Amino acid sequence: MGLVPEGLTVGSVVIFILFVAVLLGVNEVTRRSKVLSIAVYCVLPVVLAVLVFIGVLGSPTGRTWFGWVKVVSALIGVYGFLLIRFTRLGKRKFAAIFPVTILSLNIAEAVYREFEVFATYKILEVDAGGILIQGGVWNILNAVAGILCIVTLTGFVGIKVSRDQSRDMVWPDMTWMYIIGYTLWNLAYVYNCISTRSMYAGFGILLAALIAEYIFKRGVWLQHRAQILSFYAMFSLSIDYQQNELFQILPAYNVSGLMTISIIAFIFNVGVFAYMMFIIIRDRKNPLKEEIYSFTKYYKKSMSVNNL
Repeated sequence: MGLVPEGLTVGSVVIFILFVAVLLGVNEVTRRSKVLSIAVYCVLPVVLAVLVFIGVLGSPTGRTWFGWVKVVSALIGVYGFLLIRFTRLGKRKFAAIFPVTILSLNIAEAVYREFEVFATYKILEVDAGGILIQGGVWNILNAVAGILCIVTLTGFVGIKVSRDQSRDMVWPDMTWMYIIGYTLWNLAYVYNCISTRSMYAGFGILLAALIAEYIFKRGVWLQHRAQILSFYAMFSLSIDYQQNELFQILPAYNVSGLMTISIIAFIFNVGVFAYMMFIIIRDRKNPLKEEIYSFTKYYKKSMSVNNL
């Protein structure tokens, strides 16, 4: 089906593994330290923005509106999560609205971009950011999958702060089904819309977030995802890393690959939606007012590892 990436060499694979390891390392040390979180997510963006504006740093990503919007929206998410974790805002009921809102907006940005690519790029071409791109039915399928990723956000009223030193933001109702559904949708999105960078902007950072969730701290996937995405987005906007010969793992960009990945993401997210509706009807639950997956092993483990 033409899904095997190109440019796989010993050097590029080692660099890819180091790339994921650095993302995990930065996420882990900042997750455990409020001071390091402020340094990396508050001070560093200002320094990098100044260097980009005066021309010391820069990359083609900064030539597109989406590159800047993605950095800002990802950082806003991290700032909100820090306030929930380390201030009295975390104890207010309305604070739970922020994570679901920022995640929905983040997904909506990508859904809009899918529709934009479908309407704009009728043939294979290179956009202003240097990305190889072609619109098609796959954009519509994945846009619908993205909308389902918003609709299937449940139980956000149950968001809590962990009772341990790291004070992580825990969303127990966000179980493995949603995490995998989102991961498939986002992987299809980066392949459809930012293909040239999809191995790093998509597969690499999504893999790092999954490893962080399953190995380092359960129940905190959204926090892992926001921090890893923010650090990568700053890096991508500041440095044209794919000019380096060791960052040359590229997707095999073709219509069959685009369609295959988007169909998988679409079908899985339809399944997540169907299961959510089944639980809502069976247990007479309202996902906007209560958690609906509290009976699952994933939910219970997320609670227990966070001393909740």
